[in-house]
Amino acid sequence: MLPIPAQSETDRLRARAVWLYHVEGQTQNDIAHSLGVSRVMVVRLLADARRRNEVRVTVSAPLAELIEIERAVETRYGIARVIVAPFSDPEGDPVKAIAAAAGAFISGLMKPGLTVGVGWGRTLSNTLPFISGETLEDLRVVSLLGGIAAARRFNPAEFAWQFAELFQAEGFLIPAPAVVDSPETKHALLERCGLSAIFEMAGRLDVALLSVGGISTLTTSYRTGYITEADRRSLIEAGAVGDVLYNFIDEAGAVVDHDVNNRVISANFVDLRRTPERVLISGGRDKRIALRAAIKTLSPTTLVTDEQTAKDLIA
Repeated sequence: MLPIPAQSETDRLRARAVWLYHVEGQTQNDIAHSLGVSRVMVVRLLADARRRNEVRVTVSAPLAELIEIERAVETRYGIARVIVAPFSDPEGDPVKAIAAAAGAFISGLMKPGLTVGVGWGRTLSNTLPFISGETLEDLRVVSLLGGIAAARRFNPAEFAWQFAELFQAEGFLIPAPAVVDSPETKHALLERCGLSAIFEMAGRLDVALLSVGGISTLTTSYRTGYITEADRRSLIEAGAVGDVLYNFIDEAGAVVDHDVNNRVISANFVDLRRTPERVLISGGRDKRIALRAAIKTLSPTTLVTDEQTAKDLIA
């Protein structure tokens, strides 16, 4: 176990204040209430952080207790690297916090000559403002899922395109729906319409950036038009707890035996598990069971999540 850097109470409060203010967008009064200090103290902590050059796109001051949680998750699940974003509200939505931490990690991960496969969803889309883009030679970005007609800004193709633009990279999209009407249509698209070449690239990735979808509700707009309420209930009855790239999995991480899974146009898990760097980016109360299942099936090399989810993972 790596040693945990010594950190004073003032350091801890300053780092939390910076995160709550600049990433979670809380007011100074809210932060004072959360930390149990005065508003004047919050103002001083934020000013001190600026003087110390700790305020950037991400927060440079580490939180000692988060390092302990990271190491515990790494040990529990056999993950090489776990990054836990500070998030203090057990009932809140951690997407922005996770996205900020993931964006900083992705910025340092990208190098010339890589082939990067990308998933989709709200968490991944929110990483874009936190990624430091630069021109990288011979970088290829491959979308790992077909398009979602009603997805608005969370369309897989849109995210892959915007991600490629950050690095002036070549983008490879899947010109087909994410879910088609039958296994026969899926077979025809793969064999006769040129999609197999893209999936061959998906089998030779250097990096895969993936997220997890929950199945407890159908409130997220990206499912509109493909997964009906009847499908959702049927998938739950079949044991599904969530999905990765529309591959619905059970609590043990196995793909459930269901018609929807036979009609999905996406990269398969066998190829993804061969990818040297598998980054799983997800969190939130509605995804914790699905996240455990995804860890089992993907064996990620890096997990980026939030503080509350990480605590649940080791509870």
